[in-house]
Amino acid sequence: MKTIIGRKDEKTILDNLLSSNQSEFLAIYGRRRVGKTFLIHEYCRDKGLYFEITGQLDGKLYDQLENFALSLESAFDHSTEIKRPGTWKAAFFQLKNAIKDQDQNQPIILFFDEIPWLATKRSGFISALDYFWNTWASREKTIKLIVCGSASSWILDKLINAKGGLHNRLTQTIHLHAFTLSESRSYLTSRGIHLNQKQVLDIYMVMGGIPHYLSQIQKGQSASQIINSLCFKKDGFLFSEFHRLFRSLFDHSDIHYKIIRAISANNNHISRSKLLKDTGLTSGGRFNKRIQELNESGFIDIITPYGKRKKDMVIKIIDEYTLFFLKWIEPMQTISSSAIPNYWYNISKGTKFSVWSGYAFEAVCIKHVHQILKALEIENLASGVGRWHFIPPRKSIEIGAQIDLLIERTDNAINLCEIKYSGKPFKINKDYAKKLANKMLVFEEKSKNNKQLFFTMITTYGIQKNIWSEDLVDSEVLLEDLFDS
Repeated sequence: MKTIIGRKDEKTILDNLLSSNQSEFLAIYGRRRVGKTFLIHEYCRDKGLYFEITGQLDGKLYDQLENFALSLESAFDHSTEIKRPGTWKAAFFQLKNAIKDQDQNQPIILFFDEIPWLATKRSGFISALDYFWNTWASREKTIKLIVCGSASSWILDKLINAKGGLHNRLTQTIHLHAFTLSESRSYLTSRGIHLNQKQVLDIYMVMGGIPHYLSQIQKGQSASQIINSLCFKKDGFLFSEFHRLFRSLFDHSDIHYKIIRAISANNNHISRSKLLKDTGLTSGGRFNKRIQELNESGFIDIITPYGKRKKDMVIKIIDEYTLFFLKWIEPMQTISSSAIPNYWYNISKGTKFSVWSGYAFEAVCIKHVHQILKALEIENLASGVGRWHFIPPRKSIEIGAQIDLLIERTDNAINLCEIKYSGKPFKINKDYAKKLANKMLVFEEKSKNNKQLFFTMITTYGIQKNIWSEDLVDSEVLLEDLFDS
């Protein structure tokens, strides 16, 4: 077995599934490239009889059924060629007969990968799977059926929340997430790539903790070189990944593109009404469905700011690579980056980079809230986390304010967190101290909150100690804290 980094909870679920004395039906889903296939294949393939078939993108029914026959022949070690079945019902009948001939004292692991590509319209796959499971497989205690898909909304609609024959048939689910900072560094280390925490962070802000993206990294390069090579050279893996990614996930990817671009164009912070206006789309079921698909596939998050109502929700992109592509890669795809060998290094010295890196580091921190709570020693006190902002009315003399991260606690207190990315210890000067103090005053006034407020700075290398920091800052969280497992 290859080394499986992290995935502790997921491995526990798989252990329980493989050792149970009943049939099991597991659905695993998550963003494309996040490592679903690798986890199942590496963890399960030597734990019993293992059958695996992968759906073919845009494959015709004939091709999918031919792939099934080849997989069946390989898994069950037939000496004679298995004929391609004519329908999925016939295919599952072949599978049933093959299983009956096997040793029943071992798990029979059936892995259907990228199931949305198998279950195309009018293919009959879902009804055949339904019949196979409900009439026979669910009664066979050795059978462990695992289905997987990157189109998370499909898995949720057709299986997890199914209303038809597969309703309530799943016995386990796994929602596989990207690696944390700590897991990303461990993964790179396992491949002989030794980078310090700041270098790993810089890479993470570009591609997130997506294992397949991290697997493209070559040893002996700095973060700047890695980003330049993968993102800004025409043969770099991430140079054109964006379009491959969306096309493989969504049937109506042109609409998903339009939504994502509108969010990005509004500084990654947009209301539902503004999104409808900017895209020209019509409010209703189809629009809601596209938003749901993007949300469930891990590209966006729908946030109701602290103290606001549901109608005040905002939509943000949370996928690091998507944000990076729209901000940096796409605008330069029409020029030749081969003539600019240090393209990213040069950009990273500019003002636009400073603005972007602030937003990107904030997004990373939001995904590592658990580590932040642990560093602040309030894991057992935190009752909720969120964001807060006040936008003054037009022509008002009031000053707006934004809280990057707000942690509400059960001890009648709130941590207001300011998040800052910096290549050195961050300095709070007189003007910035005034700005931070104003944030707290505006929050107290507009939120009508009488809880105890604590001000927390989350930075890469901490803050320089001076009279302003001593007066304002109650607690600190550093980059090294975010790497806590």
